[in-house]
Amino acid sequence: MARIGVVGLGNWGTALGYAWCEDGHNVLGWTVEQEVYETMMTNGENSKYLPGYPIPKMQATMELSDITSGCEIIVLALPSGVILSVVDDLIPHLRPSHVLVDLAKGLAPSEEGGSGMISDAIERRLQDAGKSNPVVVMTGPTIAPEVARGVMTTALVACHDRSVADRIAERLSTGNLILKAADDPIGAELWGAFKNTVALACGLVDGLHPEGGDNLKAALVLSGFSEGIMLLEAMGAESGTAFGPAGIGDLYVTSTSPRSRNRTLGEKLGSGLSLEQSQGEMHMVAEGVRACRMFNNRARRMGLQVPFISALEGLLDGELAVEEAVRAMVDSYQG
Repeated sequence: MARIGVVGLGNWGTALGYAWCEDGHNVLGWTVEQEVYETMMTNGENSKYLPGYPIPKMQATMELSDITSGCEIIVLALPSGVILSVVDDLIPHLRPSHVLVDLAKGLAPSEEGGSGMISDAIERRLQDAGKSNPVVVMTGPTIAPEVARGVMTTALVACHDRSVADRIAERLSTGNLILKAADDPIGAELWGAFKNTVALACGLVDGLHPEGGDNLKAALVLSGFSEGIMLLEAMGAESGTAFGPAGIGDLYVTSTSPRSRNRTLGEKLGSGLSLEQSQGEMHMVAEGVRACRMFNNRARRMGLQVPFISALEGLLDGELAVEEAVRAMVDSYQG
């Protein structure tokens, strides 16, 4: 039995907390949202982000110090835009025994040297504070409500120290949540962010052709995946990671599931709504917009041509119509 602190009670953090509670672990969740805290404490349910799944065994708090004092494994289930500021608040309270599990993926909000990955930025902050807590990246084809329902799900946990990844995979796997250990956290994190851009593109098709556009979505997946292999390997990902749970596995489910927030955002854009209107209709964060801009910026600095990502950014910036962007993304595949 592990003592797990889930920092961030969106739908993914809550779903994991639910799965671990059902497996007999002690789980404490942290949130900054008063509404979430109150429904967790009064109804034993996160009515905002994961309604219909009571978690009476899971306690909630709005004090970060409760997490560090009562838990050994700290799961950072936060949007990429805010995770580092919360880590800054956590660090003074960390003990050497704490292990951090990073669910946010991709490039840090500001360039801080090193690989530029969020996990790397966390490690640098730890080093600057004189701490050496291990950081594990967790990613994969994981739709939160399915995890909560007990649908069998696989994900990757990656750490530079493979023994730490092995230990976390063993401790946090359940009967239906199967965690695989790996030692390529950079590749796992990069693919965890990049797949959101492909999901956005596939959602455009659902907005353009609500009667069906599977052929077109298949072409977009091929174009996006191919560009991702080129770009992410240039950024430091190991080649094999593209063909595992963090790569093609996560890309597939995020691009096709009706419950994928990035695919849903793309669908709204494809139906004719502006980016601002589309985001305004969603109460959960779709990371694909931010990932698209950051990957495009990094590719430009590296001197790499990324026509798929460039066309998607052109759409987000209002420079390309939906049909133009989709055609450009399909045409980007070189074979």
